[in-house]
Amino acid sequence: MLKDITIGQYYPANSKIHKLDPRTKIIAAIIFMIALFVVNQFWPYVIIFGIIAAVVKASDIPIKYMMKGLKPLRWILLFTFVINMFCLPGEVLSIAGVKLQLGFLKITDAGLRQAIFMAIRLIYLVVGTSLLTLTTSPIQLTDGIERLLSPFNKVGLPVHELAMMMTIALRFIPTLLDETDKIMKAQMSRGADFESSNLINRAKNLVPLLVPLFVSAFRRADELAMAMEARCYRGGYNRTKMREAVITTADKVAYLLMILFLAGSIASRFIHILV
Repeated sequence: MLKDITIGQYYPANSKIHKLDPRTKIIAAIIFMIALFVVNQFWPYVIIFGIIAAVVKASDIPIKYMMKGLKPLRWILLFTFVINMFCLPGEVLSIAGVKLQLGFLKITDAGLRQAIFMAIRLIYLVVGTSLLTLTTSPIQLTDGIERLLSPFNKVGLPVHELAMMMTIALRFIPTLLDETDKIMKAQMSRGADFESSNLINRAKNLVPLLVPLFVSAFRRADELAMAMEARCYRGGYNRTKMREAVITTADKVAYLLMILFLAGSIASRFIHILV
């Protein structure tokens, strides 16, 4: 299951999406997240699904590779769906005249609608954010964040260091997942049970997993700091770039499409009023 998590990983390819400026992709991800929570009807989500499918196709990332990133979220999706379905007030639904209610638990029209909305939003959110990291290398991501936050340099914000920390934290996700998988297999070979149905036993078995994981994480962080110091890393002061990012025609087209997408998402909230 740990190997199915795609957030933080990079998928090398030579697609049009990979060639876009990292600033364009970061802004696109932000606009995409805003649009997901602006939309309040079902039909715009069908259009968004088509847009996601087109972007995934253009990025040359296999569909199976994208879909496996949703497997670890199945329990979170189920929990979110159930909580929203049973806990929101509204008119109780009925099937063949039988109301779907058992004591204080009841399935309402508003609850079911909100549950479906939240499940779709979570799925789209994971796929959209995964596309950002899958199509952008760590160095490009760092440069993109630094350039977007560069105006804050004037107020004393250490933009380069902040961008570096965010990128390192993001890149540590797949590294720590691989380390967790190795430790779990080593502990299971010694008799540890991480798949027991007893939650208390599973919690106890996590202790010998978490301790070496934290030790490994601190060791890797120390090794990274020593490697950066050995290479005379001094932060963002007067640092130059091997490849200067340039806004191309493709990026300008992408910005135009993003503006239209956000405008369409906002307009979708009012279309039902005009009809």
